Amino acid sequence: MSSRPTSPFASTLQHSNPLSQNTETMTMMTTTHENVRADDVAAIDELGQLYQRLRLELGRVIIGQEDVIERLAISIFARGHSLLMGVPGLAKTLLVSSLAETMSLKFSRIQFTPDLMPMDITGTEILQDDTVSGGRRSFEFVHGPIFANIVLADEINRAPAKTQAALLEAMQERRVTVVGRTFQLDAPFFVLATQNPVEQEGTYPLPEAQLDRFMFLIEVGYPDEEEELRIARETTGGDRPELSHVLDGPSLLRFQSLVRRLPVPDHLYEYAVRIVRRTRPDLPEAPDWIKQYVSWGAGPRAVQYLVLGAKARAALQGSYMARLEDIEAVSGPVLTHRVLTNFAAESEGMSSKRIVSKLVEETRQKA
Repeated sequence: MSSRPTSPFASTLQHSNPLSQNTETMTMMTTTHENVRADDVAAIDELGQLYQRLRLELGRVIIGQEDVIERLAISIFARGHSLLMGVPGLAKTLLVSSLAETMSLKFSRIQFTPDLMPMDITGTEILQDDTVSGGRRSFEFVHGPIFANIVLADEINRAPAKTQAALLEAMQERRVTVVGRTFQLDAPFFVLATQNPVEQEGTYPLPEAQLDRFMFLIEVGYPDEEEELRIARETTGGDRPELSHVLDGPSLLRFQSLVRRLPVPDHLYEYAVRIVRRTRPDLPEAPDWIKQYVSWGAGPRAVQYLVLGAKARAALQGSYMARLEDIEAVSGPVLTHRVLTNFAAESEGMSSKRIVSKLVEETRQKA
């Protein structure tokens, strides 16, 4: 009878790459052991336990939506922004505010409307009387709701492009510029935006440049029958319970740095690049059916987010290195909003989500 591996590194590696030979596995295991410091191993164990506490705490107010919670956690620990897509009434706002509460982070909600101006987001200067200097008047900057740790941009596609652009600098540069003055946003900083897929009249679709800033597109679906029955029973009684604080801002920043240090085998870097390059119809490695249905593929930022998402997912599950299953798990939310379909795809019912799923399946078979 063969003995089972006792090292967590060995078991993780064998699970993540079953096609590899024993010599390759041992080489990768040794490399991983050298790359992961002893204090990082303890920190990963701590993060895995903390994540389970976070899920349990959110489960006190959010019924179901386990995949949504996992993807939100992955994007936050990977320092990414997320776009939540779902019809009204699925507790998207409650989920984001509860997440901020359990993480002891400052939360701000912005309801996007057609008349929302950039200064309503970033803040503006107002004229104030300075009683100290003898009644002189001076301009004082009043911070807008963007100055928070977690910003919920509710129905982001209802605001015009000028207002959406005010959010772009904050998302990418983590700073805002008002009247020629630049203000740095406090870390950690995340934008979690929502979008209603049903009502499109009077909306302003997000341009591809801004969509690309979101690490994940997270689809929030209806609960199943059992979950909906629990919603009816548990949310129509007493007041909503007060959530416990699982971690704070400095701890979150520490875990974000930990996620960045998580090792990734070379073949997973190659796998991520291969998937993304196969989404581009103008490249020779793209399948014929991609050239038939896709007008524009994903850019290099998709490769970065595939790797970072795999690292964050592995760390949250207590794994000491990224695995193939982690990249495949995040490929959908990373690539769906970056693969633009053409008329032929729409006429035949080939959505971006179906295209990404088929592409990942093909790439796995050829790996």
